[in-house]
Amino acid sequence: LTVHVLTLTVFVGTAVMIDLRLLGRTMTRVPVSQVVAQLLPWNGAGFLVMMTSGALLFYAAPLLRYENFFFRLKMAALVLAIVNIWWFHRTSYRRVAEWDLDPVPPPHARMAGGLSLVLLAIIITLGRMMAYQGYWFD
Repeated sequence: LTVHVLTLTVFVGTAVMIDLRLLGRTMTRVPVSQVVAQLLPWNGAGFLVMMTSGALLFYAAPLLRYENFFFRLKMAALVLAIVNIWWFHRTSYRRVAEWDLDPVPPPHARMAGGLSLVLLAIIITLGRMMAYQGYWFD
């Protein structure tokens, strides 16, 4: 659990910096491509270790996790977050050269960054709520 939480901070921390740049809220003088190039390796490594440790946590008690309502919602939100990242890289980011130096990226890039922030907050909240299922549904 400790490894999962620590790598969650690496993944979410780097994702938040990228998302805030996509929203035009920080590092506006730095090209988006440079922010992504510098942070994506850390983000990817954090995601890989976080997913591996999460899978091991699931494997430790699969029925308990699967029956947890908050766990299911968390997994659904995680799938949506992955689809959002995939969609951004398949569409907006392919044309990054057109808007790379803009202090505020175009609406489609800002929407991907904003949606990512919302989904990350939901995923973290649902992860914390998993421990309290008994208080809500028993």
